[in-house]
This record gives sequence, structure tokens and C-alpha cells, in this order.
Amino acid sequence: MALRAQDFKSIDQNAKLNQKMSLLEKVSYGLGDTGSNLIYTVITTYLTFYFTDVYGLGAAAVGTLMLVARFVDMIDSPIFGILIDKTNTRWGKSRPWILWSSVPFTIVSILLFMGPELNASGKVAYAYVFYIAANVLYAAVNNPLTTMLPSMSSNVQERTVANVFRMFGGQLGGLIVNLTLLPLVAYFGAGNQQKGFFYTMTLFSIIGLILFFVTFFNTKERVQNISGDQSIPVKESLKAIKGNRPWYAVSLLGIVFFMLYIMKMSAGIYYITYNVGKPEIISIVNTLAMCSLVGILAVPFLTKKFSKVALINAGIFINIVGQIIILIGGQSVPMIMAGTIVGAIGLGFPAALLFTLMADTVDYGEWKTGVRAQGILVSAAGIGIKLGSGLGGAIPAWLLAAGGYVANQQQTESALKMIALNYIWLPIFLSILSIAIMTFIYKWEKPHHEIIAELEARRAQK
Repeated sequence: MALRAQDFKSIDQNAKLNQKMSLLEKVSYGLGDTGSNLIYTVITTYLTFYFTDVYGLGAAAVGTLMLVARFVDMIDSPIFGILIDKTNTRWGKSRPWILWSSVPFTIVSILLFMGPELNASGKVAYAYVFYIAANVLYAAVNNPLTTMLPSMSSNVQERTVANVFRMFGGQLGGLIVNLTLLPLVAYFGAGNQQKGFFYTMTLFSIIGLILFFVTFFNTKERVQNISGDQSIPVKESLKAIKGNRPWYAVSLLGIVFFMLYIMKMSAGIYYITYNVGKPEIISIVNTLAMCSLVGILAVPFLTKKFSKVALINAGIFINIVGQIIILIGGQSVPMIMAGTIVGAIGLGFPAALLFTLMADTVDYGEWKTGVRAQGILVSAAGIGIKLGSGLGGAIPAWLLAAGGYVANQQQTESALKMIALNYIWLPIFLSILSIAIMTFIYKWEKPHHEIIAELEARRAQK
């Protein structure tokens, strides 16, 4: 039976009414990312510094470790995606993985910073085992937060708002870490940084575990596949990728955006310590980077008037402006702070929208193929995020080694240039590349709201 335009409109309106989420559910969803970032921000932002300047590993070895771990993630992400698609419990497909994985993730994260006294090769082996294990278990906890978004509601605006709560929660976790980590390390360590990092990570991990449980108990998966809620064979899941051009674009954006974000965050501690010579302002600058919350909070209002593509491109352009302010300012602390604030607000736009775009590709894949494979689609797109995060951590470490960086020493001119390249120039290049991806690759055959309406119509006919 052919559906008329008014039928699509009526179905779309009914879907919006039936897919509302309570404030408690949205807050609880966001707290899952708060818990994740209380733990993972320490790993992404401070682990390179911890390994080189506290635990005594070489910069080149750390860079290689970062990339090897990302290649492992390129395997584990789709595996978890397949497992999620094949999961069928009374809690849904994604939520149970948060329950099952959160305890081992927090334990391994604590052990990562235990820093046992070993010889040089033993330290490297220890770092490999626990860093890779922490990343695999992070995927087991955090991937379900993303894969469950398209199942929480088919209402596009509800998804956007829920994801803003998630991004706000994630940034809140990062803000807490950047504001308190170094003071806590100093307090707990009393002059022993190794001891300080271990006890601080233990505190953050316990709080994170509690927040994972809050997310599990207060969220719900509502949207079902057209064919029902049965386990989806792997071969069927992969059909949702074929011809899914929005998914290809989002995957590329994930690589580039997270390279940009992690590179800038991990290089910042070196730039401020050695190029600016004011390590005492590291916590302040990293805290100012959390001004991305301003951009994130603006997104639900702006998406009512502007497209997601326009907002992402605008945000990344604002980040370029922030980078230029830092470049012009040289060693000026006020200019560094101003540039950090401007760039962070800009990055808040894509940060708030990237995972929403991933959820949208699930709708596109189902519309195109009849298969709703949120696990494989979102997790496979997550490969790009993991690869980008790994390169964002590995490239700075490799460039530091190539520039002759020596921990806790006055740096050579070549090392200082490499630090500036990591912190200023490469993020500018990656920002331009991100805009190109969204402008020339991210294309839909018809408006998203029409695709949603068609999907609801198909479900109504089942």
C-alpha cells in the first residue's frame, strides 16, 4: 500500500510522541560518559606524560604502544558490535554490556597506574598488557553507550538532546579530571608522583563504576528492528554498511576529529611545560579546554535552525580561529588561554553531534537494506575513533622522539618545534580536513525525517 505525504507526517508525529525520554533517563545516559571520562581522560590526556616522565619509558616506545593498542581496538570494536547485535536479553542488546564490563574495566585501569618496579623490558611489557586490556574493556563499556542511542528513541531531536546530555556528562568528567588530577596526584603522592597517580586513578575508577551502574539501571532500549528483536547474523549485519555513504563519511570524520582532539590534548602538557615554561598553568589550560561544554549545550537550540553538517563545519572553523590565536600569541599566557577557550567552544559542536550522526547512519542502513544493525555500524564506525585516538597519541610521541625530546630536561630547538607542530599546526590541518569530509562526502539521498517516517510506516505494517 502506497503511503501519502500526509501519512508520513502523521506517522512521524506519532513516533515523536511515543519515543520521549524522561529527564532522569537522559541524565543517567550522560552519567555513563561521565564515568567513562573520569577514567579514560586520565589515560588519553596524561598517560603519555605518565609513561615518559613518571614511569620512565622512552617516547618512541610509548608512541609505538599507543598505535599497537589502536590496531587491537580496530579488531575489538567490530567484535563487540557483532556481539551486541547477537545479544538478546530482557535489558536489551547494549545495556547488559555496560553491566558486564564495568567492573573489569575499572580494575584494569587502576592496575595500569600501579607502576611496579621492573627492569626496562618488564616495564614495557607491563605497559603493553594493561594499556591494551584497558582499551579493550573501555570499548566493552563505552561502545554500548553509543550503540544504544538509536535504540533509545527514533525521535531525531530526542536523540540529539540525549546525546548532548552524554557529551555534557563526558566533558564534565574530563573537566573534573583536568581540574583536580594534578593537585590530587600531589596530595596523595606527597612528592611521589607514582604513588599519587595510582591513588588518584583508584578514586576516579570507583566513582566511575558507580556511575556505570546508574546508567544501566535508569535507561531503556525502545526501538526494535523491523524484523523483530532477534539476534542478527553477521552476514546480515554487514549489509547495513554496503552503500551507506553517510556511514563512510562519519567513520572518516571519527578518525580525523579524534586525531585532532587527542593530539592537541596530549601535546598541551608538553607545550606549556617546555615551550611556554609555565607548568603551573597546565591544570588551568586543560580546564579551559572544557569550555567545549558551551558549544555542546548550544547544540540542541542550534539544531532547530541549522543542519548538523553546518554546525559541525562552523564549530571546526571556530577551532581553527582558536589555534591561530594561540599561534599569534606565542608564549603569551592570556593569548593561549583565549585561544584555548575559543577553540574548545568550537570543538563542542562536532563533539555533541558526532555520535548522533553515527546513530543516524543506523536509520539510513535500515532504510536502505531492511537491516537495523546498530551494533556493527556504530562499533565499526568506532574503529575510526579508536584509530584516530591512537594516531593522535602515537604521532606526537614519535615526533617528540624524532625531535630529540628528553624527559625532564631543557629541550633542544628541534624538540620544541616538534611540540609546536603537535599542538598548533597539525590540529589546524586536521580541522581543514574535517570540513572537507563533511562538505564533500557526507551525502543523503533524502531528508532524514522522511527516512524515519518510512521506517515507522514499515514497522506499522508488520
